[in-house]
Amino acid sequence: MQAFSALATAAYCPRQLYYRRKHEDHEVPEAAARRRTLAFRYEELLDPGRDLREEPVDVTPTQFRARLSAAKERLDAWPELVDPAGREMLLEGKDARGIAHKVLDGDLPGQPTVSIVSAGEPPDRGVWEPDSVRAVAAAKALAWEREAEAGHAFVEYPAHGVVRRISLGTRRCAAYRHALRVARSMDGPPPRLENDDRCAPCDYRAECGTRTRTLRSLLGR
Repeated sequence: MQAFSALATAAYCPRQLYYRRKHEDHEVPEAAARRRTLAFRYEELLDPGRDLREEPVDVTPTQFRARLSAAKERLDAWPELVDPAGREMLLEGKDARGIAHKVLDGDLPGQPTVSIVSAGEPPDRGVWEPDSVRAVAAAKALAWEREAEAGHAFVEYPAHGVVRRISLGTRRCAAYRHALRVARSMDGPPPRLENDDRCAPCDYRAECGTRTRTLRSLLGR
């Protein structure tokens, strides 16, 4: 049984998953946990009288409230995102288990869904693949438990005031299955990435030994 977090890491960098397992690093950094708590305080944070300067918000108060207000207007599921039926729920599916930050009863009977909360910055459109894989894993686990359909999920980037609904289509499910195969089959360190943007902030960069190249070398000078 694979953890949702392991599948997300496998989608991001299989080698990082190898070192995370080797060192049994499973703790969520305090700063990330604090950002995630914003996802449970939206109505409070939308109050114009609330001072956001002491909150772990990564955009201006104006941007933050404008984005949240747009999500509130756009998403029919907003009331459930603000007050979900389940919070921080452990789900166990056929292939994966882990925590769903929010469990929603869904728009229609028999169609519950999940929301995954990310502490990071959202892409300009859609969601990052590791977040997508984690959301698919959680949605499938909930569907397995409830014997229901899993048609969509939500991914939230609360430090930026962004909430996005994603459909669980063919491409997303294929990425989930690939991450599942990677996590299941790993019995040694996968090949290194070369000069990848993901390497610079990685906690295992020194141990991994990923080689990076300067701009001069890339240009052949």
